[in-house]
Amino acid sequence: MTKKQLFTISVIIFILSITLIGAQAQPSNVSGNSEMLSKPNIVLVHGAFADGSSWSKVIQLLQEEGYNVTAVQMPLTSLADDVATTRRVLAMQSGPTILVGHSYGGVVITVAGANESNVTGLVYISAFAPDIGEAISNLSARAPAPSGQAYIRPDAEGFLWIDPKAFPESFAQDVDPVQARVMSAVQKPIAASSFTEKTTQAAWKSKPSWYLVSENDRMINPDLERFMAKRIGAKEVVSIPSSHTSMVSHPTEVTKLITDAANATAK
Repeated sequence: MTKKQLFTISVIIFILSITLIGAQAQPSNVSGNSEMLSKPNIVLVHGAFADGSSWSKVIQLLQEEGYNVTAVQMPLTSLADDVATTRRVLAMQSGPTILVGHSYGGVVITVAGANESNVTGLVYISAFAPDIGEAISNLSARAPAPSGQAYIRPDAEGFLWIDPKAFPESFAQDVDPVQARVMSAVQKPIAASSFTEKTTQAAWKSKPSWYLVSENDRMINPDLERFMAKRIGAKEVVSIPSSHTSMVSHPTEVTKLITDAANATAK
């Protein structure tokens, strides 16, 4: 046998071995992809005075568990604008989706998730959960105002801000002080009218919901949070010793509730 023939045979054997290795590895990859596809999408909706980056720690934990996660970036210019922005993100999701809202974001998911067939569950994180015809102002009147609300200030254009000096202790008292000051510096104002706009739909009436109560919340009265959790018939209610920004100070507990919702609605 010539050297040329030996070389040709060696090349053929090498190609066959690579093909066999690829064929053996393929079922494992397919299985992994199937597992990924079986998990619902997670869409996170931030609240007032914040943006999508407020979910950073939760996003990382969810991604580590194999979830496809999207954080909405709302303009906070009106409830209608924020609902429209959230619905655009929902339209981009392929398959079942868990919709999660923090604070004012709870109002947004209550409306945005109502007629979206791919939304299979709602998770409220220290959030407002209004009924049809209710606004945040109506809900807030049901309980004594917590201390943090005293530091909300309007500007000349009709947008609301939290006094930067009071922000750390009012909004995020259990967050690292350095991070809390950064959150204050980048806070995103919300149109004052968003607090008085009444909802026209309530997704929790037709979709299962979950609720996390922040026991040390200084922006929403914890008693009001418990009232809303009961009224919406939340399948699971978790209470933790947290400030208003539970997703920043207690991301593990927040992630756990979201995954509980995802697992409960998985088909």
